[in-house]
Amino acid sequence: MTGTHDLAPATADTAPAMAALYARAFDAPWETQWSAGAIRDLLALPTVAAMILGSEPALSGMVMAQAAAGEAEILTIAVDPACRGRGLGRRLLDGAAIWAAARGADRLLLEVAVDNMPARALYLSAGFRIAGRRRGYYARGKAPAVDAEVMELPLVPA
Repeated sequence: MTGTHDLAPATADTAPAMAALYARAFDAPWETQWSAGAIRDLLALPTVAAMILGSEPALSGMVMAQAAAGEAEILTIAVDPACRGRGLGRRLLDGAAIWAAARGADRLLLEVAVDNMPARALYLSAGFRIAGRRRGYYARGKAPAVDAEVMELPLVPA
């Protein structure tokens, strides 16, 4: 068992708890994309790793990243709504950046909805900068799709 602020590696066994956390953290219809099976499949890839905060069955946070060809990308990051505002998102970002740099990545990328102001503020405060935009990236059911900002964090001195 890990404490609330201790990062631990995720495994195939933690995939159900990760999927449950994702469902709590996001309103979007991602059930299929981020099911326990999909998470297990991603974790089986040699280029993917994930870290969790908290203990099962109710994790407080998770981050999943992929590194290849000198770049890394955060595939997903989630903090339980009941645990937000405690620095857990920053702890997850820092863990992902350390992992990515250790795998030779020069930068860490992610996408964030332009209307997700708390996440955007977190990423900017962590040193990410806006690198681009993806129009209509996030489907919102019957509501209009929302653009994503592509953000990057340099992992080596420029």
